[in-house]
Amino acid sequence: MDKPIVLAAIIGAHGITGEVRLKLFSDDLKAYPSLQGAGRTFTLTAFRPAANGAVARFAEITDRNAAEALRGTELSVPRSALPPLAEDEYYHIDLIGLPCLADGQPIGTAVMIDDFGAGDVLEIEKPDGKRFMVPVAKAVTIEPDRLLIDPEFVE
Repeated sequence: MDKPIVLAAIIGAHGITGEVRLKLFSDDLKAYPSLQGAGRTFTLTAFRPAANGAVARFAEITDRNAAEALRGTELSVPRSALPPLAEDEYYHIDLIGLPCLADGQPIGTAVMIDDFGAGDVLEIEKPDGKRFMVPVAKAVTIEPDRLLIDPEFVE
């Protein structure tokens, strides 16, 4: 499936010429000359890091009012536009929604991945709606269609 992957969100205008401030969910947007958002296509013409994110210019946004009107717009690319992965790498989006098993038994579904500074942490939702977290590096074996969780980490 070529689902859209959100790489950034417009959080406001920067200056009066249409530049926007971005919250980034990716290291860099320069590899993606075209992004989708709010039912439109945006062509990236300039990008630079800034405090708490980045500042970007898109060809389609020409003044401060247009930039402000897009506040909250998520910018995405199709999953197929992401670079190929090396062995033992993964995109967070590819893990979300996968069933999680421990000792061959279903225990829940992967619902979120966070990084609090020491590595990725997977949040699993049990069938009863309760959630728990496990460290990916120590407790998760990633397979194409499921995640195997070390039983020692299951709550």
